[in-house]
Amino acid sequence: MSVKAEYIWLDGNYPQQLRSKTKILKNDPFDLPDFPEWGFDGSSTKQAEGCFSDCILRPVKFINDPFRKKGYLVMCEVYENEKDPDSTNTRCLIDYKEGGEYFHFGFEQEYFLYKNGLPLGVENLETLKPQGDFYCGVGSGQVKGREIAEEHLDACYEAGLEITGINAEVALGQWEYQLFGVGSKNASDDLWLSRYILYRIGEKHNIEINLHPKPIEEKDGYEANGSGMHINFSNKKLREEGGQEYVEEVMKEFKENHIEHINHYGVDNHKRLTGNHETQHINKFTFGVAHRGASVRIPLNVANNDFTGYLEDRRPASNADPYELTRLIMQRLKNVSVKKIIEKKGVFALN
Repeated sequence: MSVKAEYIWLDGNYPQQLRSKTKILKNDPFDLPDFPEWGFDGSSTKQAEGCFSDCILRPVKFINDPFRKKGYLVMCEVYENEKDPDSTNTRCLIDYKEGGEYFHFGFEQEYFLYKNGLPLGVENLETLKPQGDFYCGVGSGQVKGREIAEEHLDACYEAGLEITGINAEVALGQWEYQLFGVGSKNASDDLWLSRYILYRIGEKHNIEINLHPKPIEEKDGYEANGSGMHINFSNKKLREEGGQEYVEEVMKEFKENHIEHINHYGVDNHKRLTGNHETQHINKFTFGVAHRGASVRIPLNVANNDFTGYLEDRRPASNADPYELTRLIMQRLKNVSVKKIIEKKGVFALN
């Protein structure tokens, strides 16, 4: 029985954008190897020159296609040839073997719904109302676009993604959904696939999905909230042992590498991380219990449970690449573990 497979990949733009095309498979695949490699014109996606434009799509994950009766969404990596990944392939940079640490990631993807160059429900910037009524709002005056957020929720469920919730956000026409995943590559694949589904639903309603971290900058003293993609994370030690000392060691490691993270945490994020609107300034790293103005928030229930559970990195922009986020967070946790091993052997001591 023939099926439709939608091959999806990231292009060469900055930030990267999603691309896709359909391949008809004569037999229904049972497993990932049943999806063949495919090609595309990289000169049309800023990934190759016209004189040598063939790029390879290598399937890495597939889920049910919620838009077709019999089909799959197939996430792919881009390769220059059979051996070498393309320079735009950030997934292949995740080379850390997770082993028994079982990294968990929870993304909080914020986004604006745009129509005619403005957030949904906004006629012009001069009539923007204060934002106090919109967060988790109810009613036609406080919420715009619920039908799109609900449709996205249902489509992610149908596709098999572990979407855990949605809510209207602080600005009119702004929404958020939460997505959980285990493992860096797996969780990041799912986040990209959830974005793809959101864009497709936007197409259906003729609504633009805006992932810019600060689509409305200050105007006549008024400044709307930006959009982030807070990422909740944990490894086995943080979930099962925790402890304030361990959390503080992790935060020290994060602080020492703050600039590296910021450089990979999204495009135009400096416009969002101003120190206002529940953000810490981009040049400063802080952490705190229940502190939404900090770089990293320690949830209150985690602090009350002997600092056992998970942490929330609030720095990533809404357009950030989840492959980069999870790679860097895993590296920080790995470094703390290595330092502790060395410390126990008496070779190195934390300051």
